[in-house]
Amino acid sequence: MARPCAVVGIGQTKYKRQLPVTIDGLVREAALKALEDAQLTFADVDAVVIGKAPDALEGVIMPELSLAHALGAVGKPIHRVHTAGSVGASTAISAAVLVESGRYDTVLTVTYEKQSEGNATWALSGGRSGGQGAGGTFAPWIREYIRRSNAPEHIGWTVAVKDRLNALKNPNAHLHLEDISIEKVKESPMLWDPLHFLESCPSSDGAAAMVLTSEDKVSRSPNKPAWVLGHSKRTEFSSFPGRDTIRIQAGLDCAEALYKKVGITNPRKQIDAAELYVPFSWYEPMWLEGHLIAEEGEGWKMTDEGATALDGDFPVNCSGGVLSSNPIGASGMIRCLEAANQVRGTAGDYQVDGAKVALGHAYGGAAQYFAMWIVSSELQPDFN
Repeated sequence: MARPCAVVGIGQTKYKRQLPVTIDGLVREAALKALEDAQLTFADVDAVVIGKAPDALEGVIMPELSLAHALGAVGKPIHRVHTAGSVGASTAISAAVLVESGRYDTVLTVTYEKQSEGNATWALSGGRSGGQGAGGTFAPWIREYIRRSNAPEHIGWTVAVKDRLNALKNPNAHLHLEDISIEKVKESPMLWDPLHFLESCPSSDGAAAMVLTSEDKVSRSPNKPAWVLGHSKRTEFSSFPGRDTIRIQAGLDCAEALYKKVGITNPRKQIDAAELYVPFSWYEPMWLEGHLIAEEGEGWKMTDEGATALDGDFPVNCSGGVLSSNPIGASGMIRCLEAANQVRGTAGDYQVDGAKVALGHAYGGAAQYFAMWIVSSELQPDFN
């Protein structure tokens, strides 16, 4: 049996143009914030796990080597993770596994992206001309979801406004749009039908870090821990005959395995808050269905009735989500640490009252990589 593991420190940084910073400075600041939150130092860390999207995004190959000094990892094991856009959550899970296995007692995990020093569209299209970008890949699938579910077009606009309003409550959100509204979203330029400009994620620079530790070391931290109840990862090929890109089998399998491991039988009722990876607004209802939170064709109705709002019965992306912060390599970890924020009671103005169980989620590639975890304020919550 895996030994219990908990998040005891959280840190985030975002790039500020008035204060230029190197990649080393970006990741170190996040790491120091996480260590400070846990009231630990680099000397207390047994190993470091680092994750980011493809090296081509900044052109720095094997950054785990050049960043070792900045992360206090010289002479210590440093592990590298890469699973496309889901890498942030995969990295968090990898760190948890290292603690759960008994190999290390305390692990520092860091993810980042500094897109201002690279070209994401070029990198993700292999450097060839005609790269359509992530939105160009997902837009036809979104259109098919709309056709299948008969969802009205305002659902995407609603998600975009909700998440941007939530972001205004979060000082760590990268994008703050004070005058966001349904009309603003509707009137913004169409990028990839049906996605408007304001229904799409930004491109940003930032880093996220967490300190995870074993049960017997939790008492060293002065703050409330977020216990990692369970995690799951699943992958499928990006293209094969009969692949359903709307209701994706790997996503369903990932969620089913996670809920079974944790003991959740009714995720909508038993999970208090969720941080879902929603880089394009329509993926909120799509993932509600694709991860067994809503019945097929019912996800958009949850959005429409306000269930996913901060004061709804299933709040989604209270932090502002990927629509408000998208340093690609760190975006998935931000979902995981924001879930931890909720159960630790440290989410500030976007705190869900009484949140005890939260879901962190990421996907990547051609919606083929999935990574999810569930954290709780209690080591053994009662789901009955």
